[in-house]
Amino acid sequence: MGEVLKKYHPHGDASVYDALVRLAQEWNLRHPLVDGQGNFGSIDGDSAAAYRYTEARLTRLAEMMLADIDKDTVDFGPNFDDSTTEPLVLPTRFPNLWSTAARHCRGHGHERPAPQPRRGDRERRAPHRSSRGAARPDPRPKLGGTLPGGIQGPDFPTGGILMGVSPIRALYETGRGILRMRAKVEVETDKRTERERIVVTEVPYQVNKARAIQSIADLVKDKKLEGISDLRDESSREGIRAVVETKRDAITGVVLNNLYQHSSLFQDSFGATMLSIDHGQPRTLG
Repeated sequence: MGEVLKKYHPHGDASVYDALVRLAQEWNLRHPLVDGQGNFGSIDGDSAAAYRYTEARLTRLAEMMLADIDKDTVDFGPNFDDSTTEPLVLPTRFPNLWSTAARHCRGHGHERPAPQPRRGDRERRAPHRSSRGAARPDPRPKLGGTLPGGIQGPDFPTGGILMGVSPIRALYETGRGILRMRAKVEVETDKRTERERIVVTEVPYQVNKARAIQSIADLVKDKKLEGISDLRDESSREGIRAVVETKRDAITGVVLNNLYQHSSLFQDSFGATMLSIDHGQPRTLG
């Protein structure tokens, strides 16, 4: 923290530490760039511990990204007080800009998330974008029945299901899109009571799980959701597990449809923007 503030970013420790914390949170980044030790928060909205209580190092992916930074790969310029130099752009051996779940351009007042594809899709397509003798693809491909480069679409770190291909195609064509996401749901039957329960194992991206569960409880209390007898969070280190118990006379399909309509835990929309810094200026790029 001290080195970053001293050499590269003299704008206060909060913005530096918040960025580091986010780069370590596996529910925010599909492929985290920071390996954190200590309390780095949770998907329930818990904040990270103060930086004097945490430790951090680069992940293997981040080390690969920066592997050749000292081999005269990019231009360096003076830092803010001309005491040292800093890279004008970061060299990368994989398309990190394409893969990162959120990019922050705080200096320009922008902070918009961008979705990422699966790493396997990226790595298979990366050689086509190499400058080592390979033909470059058309930078503005015409999208037909498939998505550009054969990539299947965003793969959010919290899982879930994307509804429809058209919003994804619109996002990749224009750089902006609204993606509708649903939780991954299973219906189980209690053999003892013969009641059914709805179990959520993957949630829409950027949804605060604890707050969403409390919202469902409030809707049940206000009688805006019916057919629910119990609600609990059984999540653990093994993964997410939110349970909605239905009443004996309830129709589970009807309860589930109402939950899709009223609860962000079950269905939510995500406004994605492919925002990049292009020659020092923020631009939305397809």
